[in-house]
Amino acid sequence: MEFEKFFRTERFPHVFCPGCGNGTVMNCFFRAFSNTGIDLDKTVLVGGIGCASRIPLYINSDMIHTTHGRAIPFAIGLKLANPELDIVVIGGDGDIGAIGGNHLVNGCRRNVDITVICINNYTYGMTGGQTSTTTPHGFKSSTSPTGNPEYPFDLAELASTAGANFVARWTVRHVHELVKSIEKALQKKGFRFIEVISTCPTGFGRRNRMGDPAQQLEWLKKSSVKREKIREAAFDHIDLNILGYISIGEFVDRDRKSLGEILFGVEEHERD
Repeated sequence: MEFEKFFRTERFPHVFCPGCGNGTVMNCFFRAFSNTGIDLDKTVLVGGIGCASRIPLYINSDMIHTTHGRAIPFAIGLKLANPELDIVVIGGDGDIGAIGGNHLVNGCRRNVDITVICINNYTYGMTGGQTSTTTPHGFKSSTSPTGNPEYPFDLAELASTAGANFVARWTVRHVHELVKSIEKALQKKGFRFIEVISTCPTGFGRRNRMGDPAQQLEWLKKSSVKREKIREAAFDHIDLNILGYISIGEFVDRDRKSLGEILFGVEEHERD
């Protein structure tokens, strides 16, 4: 079966909690990757520390498990050393958007030819459920038991402004759209960033009394608004982000030259 060739099934069952969205993202990534025809033997996956960063351990390709927050610079080094490789970073909001936030910004600015999939569950899921840079204002965590007093980063908007060639954000409720965006990102040049808003029943949902995983998925559905409508509301002086809405869709799709093309004067290698 194609599924068995793609995943390291000997490592199953996985370590993710019941109701975690990481399994959904793994499924979507498998479907998107299979549709592109990219050679798995010429693909390297990079993960840092955290629940989502363990996904590369289950995929049957070369991978690097890096230190906390350092997945993107490792990935950049791989791509610049061997431009023929396809590099995919998979990690969480704590690893990519908080501890590795500066690497994310500069990776977008440099427009390095890598794909980054950030699974945002609004918390540090593996290390104790602490407040992350993406924890929504007013929501609870182990380090903000009365509600987060700070306002969060909007990672997709940040990546768009910082210069990434392709940026999209979906939730684990929007699986068809997510597959299409991952497929498109894998075949583009430059820095590609996909944020996936995910359920975390153990670290986030439990503290915020969001119910079981099915109820959390329903919350994602009700809270999601197309980015175009968010932008229209902004003109009407309505801040939907502060009200708790999640803007979804494809934010940026442009074709600036990647850093590798500028440095080495070579076009992206041909795919089989």
